[in-house]
Amino acid sequence: MPRLALYALAVCLLAVAAAVVSFAQGSFLGIVWVLLAGLSSNMCWYYLKRDRTRKSVTR
Repeated sequence: MPRLALYALAVCLLAVAAAVVSFAQGSFLGIVWVLLAGLSSNMCWYYLKRDRTRKSVTR
């Protein structure tokens, strides 16, 4: 797994945890965390697909 995909996955998991805590405390700032989780999730998928494509081209 590429390093950037792992970093994006870690950010996604942390953002989801922060969103849960924010909503549990009654803060609507959790929406920002949800948006960040969505963005980092898409980044993770992008880096995984890019790595898979590069490996298939080099074969």
